[in-house]
Amino acid sequence: MIELDGRFWLNVNGKAFLGGGRVELLKKIDEIGSIHSASKAMKMSYKAAWDTLKQMSELSSEPLLEKQIGGKGGGGTILTPYAKEMIATFEKFDKLHREFINRFKEAGDSPEKLQTILNRTFLTTSARNQFLCDVVDIKSNDISSEITLAFKKNTILASTITTKSLKNMGISKSQNIYAIIKANDIKITATLNTEEGNVIKGKISYINQNKNGSEIGLQSDDGFMLVALNNNSEVSNLVAGMEAYGVFGKEHILIGM
Repeated sequence: MIELDGRFWLNVNGKAFLGGGRVELLKKIDEIGSIHSASKAMKMSYKAAWDTLKQMSELSSEPLLEKQIGGKGGGGTILTPYAKEMIATFEKFDKLHREFINRFKEAGDSPEKLQTILNRTFLTTSARNQFLCDVVDIKSNDISSEITLAFKKNTILASTITTKSLKNMGISKSQNIYAIIKANDIKITATLNTEEGNVIKGKISYINQNKNGSEIGLQSDDGFMLVALNNNSEVSNLVAGMEAYGVFGKEHILIGM
């Protein structure tokens, strides 16, 4: 059976910088403390290892290796903190890449099934407000669960969904998920009368109005735009440039993954 596959690389200026084999070489150097011994352990020539490291060093913005002089083992070569950071970054992206490829493998050799999976992967919604958040806390009972979400630097949101949905979606702490809020579920107000639900403080960026209603853009203090659709009667006291609040209930945040 034909399968989709692909290898992940981090490139710099269009040139290959970090791939699976190069990560393995760096890890082996850090483990053994010697480029020569690491190349032998990987069954590659010292010259090949040296050339590979030279190419990486020329593309890297910071040193990847550092020499240790003296000591009990007579010195050696270890990875710099920057190299370890790059390895961690590569491994995170490589894991996501592998999950992406594995989703496509569900199609087997059927182009029709692949198209269905692609449509599901790149599904879009009509909701104007879609924010990629970190899950920082989850409180559940038998019926419902409250998910606490962190967005940007200072924005904390709370969403209430059924506990069954929480389990079906496999939501857990430290995960990245989308908070999706329909514009007509948000009320923009000049005065804050309640602390319940979710409150976003900011300044009104614009108000677009016609006979059917008003679209209000609230530029939050945290640097993102919140878009709301309100009745004209509800925004008669609002003008662009004034401080205001966007208020919406916990039940109005839909969760996307």
